[in-house]
Amino acid sequence: MRLLIASDAWHPQVNGVVRSLEHMAAAGPSLGFDTVLLTHQDFASVPLPGYPEIRLSYATKAKVARRWAGLAPTHVHIATEGTVGYATRRYCLAHRRPFTTSYHTRFPEYLAARAPVPEAWSYAWLRRFHGASNGTMVSTPSLERDLSSRGFANLMRWTRGVDTELFRPQVSEALAGLPRPIFLFVGRLAVEKNVEAFLRLSLPGTKVVVGDGPDRARLAGIDSSARFLGTQTGATLAATYAAADVFVFPSLTDTFGIVLLEALACGVPVAAYPVTGPLDVIAGTGAGILDHDLREAALGALSIPRERCRAEALRYTWAESARQFYDNIAVAHGTVSARQRLRPGAAKAAVELG
Repeated sequence: MRLLIASDAWHPQVNGVVRSLEHMAAAGPSLGFDTVLLTHQDFASVPLPGYPEIRLSYATKAKVARRWAGLAPTHVHIATEGTVGYATRRYCLAHRRPFTTSYHTRFPEYLAARAPVPEAWSYAWLRRFHGASNGTMVSTPSLERDLSSRGFANLMRWTRGVDTELFRPQVSEALAGLPRPIFLFVGRLAVEKNVEAFLRLSLPGTKVVVGDGPDRARLAGIDSSARFLGTQTGATLAATYAAADVFVFPSLTDTFGIVLLEALACGVPVAAYPVTGPLDVIAGTGAGILDHDLREAALGALSIPRERCRAEALRYTWAESARQFYDNIAVAHGTVSARQRLRPGAAKAAVELG
């Protein structure tokens, strides 16, 4: 079986969507799928104003059709609602090809933060976009409940994972010399991440910010003592996590937050608001503090044992994430039944049997 994943989110972007798709593509062969991606790299594109790492492609149904013949997919997953995703959706509908989608980003809230566009209008468009699919994958129970209440149907659960070998507790000198405790944020520096709420907290020690984005210059002026380290990846990022005392996650709109798992895997407790994402990952685990008073949450998290955080992160694996993803694909496309999906590796079994 060959799965085509259509996504507007791809390199050089550094975010949870890209990381998730990378892991899904890598896991495909072990679960019976040859997985290929259709991204902005397959079309002419221009940088999104203010977000140069995000490319807006000139994808159309006709251009997707020309790529389709060479790719010859048996299954289709549309990961994003941008131009690549929309053109692929149009092609699938025109040729009666079933497909699945996934809901990664709260675009209605993001758009409303930048322009006077009512969230209800955006949700209506998204409901129509995803409503044509055989299933829409969501990362958490709270997101599933929220979208269901807004009229989204055929929702399927797809959790996320973390590389616990890369992200692990370690003796790290990455932030040596900075006054402690160290409160860390990792993510895109844009209005939807609510980084300003973190920077305006009155906290002891040092605030460290990892990431880049259109709001960097403005955010750097809020707290002159905060350290901005730019974008980090791989072992460098893991060492920075491990050197921190608390990971602060100020977002009110993320649908999951893979950075939460990365911090926990490094033994770093989390402070966050009690909203979608943190509620599903942190609530009731003892690995972090959720509070509408983010300062109280950050200070309270200092007393959490690091081994408790690591133990919680070990519950999330990319292997389990991939099993859910590919079983969802197989069920939605009729490759296996809903009952078969309860059996680990159902998608791969379908290939071997048939």
